[in-house]
Amino acid sequence: MAEVNENKRALIGAALAELVATARSGGPRNRVGLMAAGSELPVEEFLLGAATAMRRDSRLQVVGLGPRPEAALPEGMDWIETPDCEADIAAVMEKALDSGDLEGAVALHYPFPVGVTTMGRVFTPARGKPMILASSTGISAPQRACAMLRNAVYGLAAAKAMGIAEPTLGVLNLDAAPQVMRALSRMAEKGYALRFGQSVRKDGGALLRGNDILAGAVDVCVCDTLTGNVLAKVFAAFGTGGGYEAAGWGYGPSTGEGWNRVVSIISRASGAPVIANALGYTAQALRGGLPAKVAAELKAARAAGLDEELEGMLPKAEAGAGDTPAMPPVVPTDGEIHGIDVLDLENAVHVLWKEGIYAEGAMGCTGPVVKLESSALEKARDLLQSAGYL
Repeated sequence: MAEVNENKRALIGAALAELVATARSGGPRNRVGLMAAGSELPVEEFLLGAATAMRRDSRLQVVGLGPRPEAALPEGMDWIETPDCEADIAAVMEKALDSGDLEGAVALHYPFPVGVTTMGRVFTPARGKPMILASSTGISAPQRACAMLRNAVYGLAAAKAMGIAEPTLGVLNLDAAPQVMRALSRMAEKGYALRFGQSVRKDGGALLRGNDILAGAVDVCVCDTLTGNVLAKVFAAFGTGGGYEAAGWGYGPSTGEGWNRVVSIISRASGAPVIANALGYTAQALRGGLPAKVAAELKAARAAGLDEELEGMLPKAEAGAGDTPAMPPVVPTDGEIHGIDVLDLENAVHVLWKEGIYAEGAMGCTGPVVKLESSALEKARDLLQSAGYL
């Protein structure tokens, strides 16, 4: 009986503490998970990042995910203990997000499905301005031009979720950039509310060069995910020699059509300053209704011809090309194969489907991933090597 009463008192005490915290912060707190395992840096970086983020934002409660550290947790931080395994931590994180125990999360490694990508945010050194990199991990579409056009829409949604009512946008001067610029211009002519930024160079325009991203010439810089990933790392660690990411907000929250989770990405080299900023960025994205902003932005873009522009960017099917093979029964995907080019990802999955192996294409933090049942890994690798994808 004494033990029962003690448990009741503990529950009541926790509830009262939450009420006091809510009253002090001016509203309900946002519980944001922090995957605190798998880093190249000590766990103290996570604890310092969590403490800094909560000190800046009284409505944020950080919830650690992973093996519980021996060091004392910062005041107000919660913890969900898991084994020291990325798959286990990811599974616990997903369960907590689905149950509502967490509203969002910051993860070191999370393979998003194809169609989902993250909006990185960097500190531009020339003029001290933040800039969104659309995108920096994941992939919104397998074909570069289609992905960059979708990234433009998702980047604008992210900026609006951050409170920028009329964000400026530019497209980094990469392959497919002129094609994306023409598509966006046609959509603007059809009524899509789009405000192009201007290059800092004398010739102006919204096609961005290196000078422009250093100066933060626009609120949203559109690029493909691999370029964005490199830029995010350079901006975060150029002052430290590369081994410690000290600046910026990380690789940003996830966006995608029909995607309702807000999962932000940091890297194994992200230090406490970036961890703190990433947690704050995630909380702001949650309060700004990022998934709803993405849905609204897609609706507006579609009314101005987004689908037609995407269709026109797709390569034409070759005569006599075979149909997509039937998908095998879905099984848990606890294994991963890396090293496949992003443009070959869909075809590689179809090679496995033809042989009765269920597989999914995804985009992890280190590049394209084929996810499949671990028991089929050896056979799958042999098939992909024979087909020339590995």
